[in-house]
Amino acid sequence: MSSRVGANLPAVGGYNEAVILDAIRRASDGISRVELAERTGLSAQTVTNVSRRLLAGGVIREAGTVITGVGKPRTLLQLCPDGRFAIGVHLDPSVVSIVLLDLAGELLDHRVLDVDPDSTAQHTLDEIALETRAIIGAGRVLRERMLGAGIAAPGPLREESGTVLNPPLLPNWERIPVRDLLSDRVELPVLLEKDVTAAAVAEQWVADGNRENFAFVYYGTGIGFGLVLQNEVIRGASGNAGDIGGFAVGYTDASGRSRAFGESVSPTSVVSRALAAGIELATPAQRTGGFHLLDEFTALALAAERGEPQASVIIDEVIADLANSLVPVANLLDVDRFVFGGPFWAPISQRALAELRRAFAASPMLVGAHAIAFEESAVAADVAAIGAACLVLDHALSPRPARLLIAHRG
Repeated sequence: MSSRVGANLPAVGGYNEAVILDAIRRASDGISRVELAERTGLSAQTVTNVSRRLLAGGVIREAGTVITGVGKPRTLLQLCPDGRFAIGVHLDPSVVSIVLLDLAGELLDHRVLDVDPDSTAQHTLDEIALETRAIIGAGRVLRERMLGAGIAAPGPLREESGTVLNPPLLPNWERIPVRDLLSDRVELPVLLEKDVTAAAVAEQWVADGNRENFAFVYYGTGIGFGLVLQNEVIRGASGNAGDIGGFAVGYTDASGRSRAFGESVSPTSVVSRALAAGIELATPAQRTGGFHLLDEFTALALAAERGEPQASVIIDEVIADLANSLVPVANLLDVDRFVFGGPFWAPISQRALAELRRAFAASPMLVGAHAIAFEESAVAADVAAIGAACLVLDHALSPRPARLLIAHRG
């Protein structure tokens, strides 16, 4: 992974701070000021000045010294994990996840709200805000060190207004200004991002290794993908990239029409087909709402693993539809790996990964000249919530050349 290069202009102190923070974050064992200057292209004086500010702000810390030959030992700098914190929220149609991350991206708190999909947006936001305030007030963080909150939501979104437009599985959330409403309730800056994009950001932050070109396939109440090319998350013209639900799958329904991929593989549709086929999907009586759907879907996947014929047919149809939809994605975008995650992915993961590898190897439609890897996410099931918090950290820590641009006022 290439290092970011800074600029020695007095007007870009914020950008240079982000360049240095990014370099320190990536050096888990610490990095000296001399190495920072070499890695970032900044002058030694700029590195010294910025480091002094970051140390005073509690964002970085000195972590011992290292001797690298003749001369004075070099002091190592490290990110200070408890220097700043971020909240992440995933607004799923049935289950809301809330997480707290420190500056190093470590998960410090994780809470789940089982919500009624028929609840009003205002009521759900009140519940999210109440739980968020409880996390902040639990004593693990200083409020003044909170960077803000990120919220990951199903699309489509309107970036400039922070609004959820008309998410198909959230009938009471049409044109709701989620960003501002949550910000008012928690009294923090809030970022809004599409959930599949947030999942891709989380994977970039948490996973080790070469993840420069990949599609993150998010399997939740709906399905979509987040895309990373050349280490950059691709959001699209309006921030709504990644919707693959409209792809046509390779078989028809009872009326003879092709079914949309999103409709075919949605857990609600899959469970409904199983129940209509007479498959018994017992769930714990005390679980309701989104948990109920996840329990039923998990029971169906387990039945398929036991070799029950009807369950196997339904789960294998889901996997076949997934393979048929991802082959053109691989051809179009030339990614070298697919990463899978989300709450409904875990129950089918082992079966699906093996079948996807086989289906891609046998597909006459695949035109790529390189191998494609299929991997499970390095992040937990709440990858979108973690990604939402990572967005806040990324906004604070990652350098963006756009910050150097000065708007022309005519």
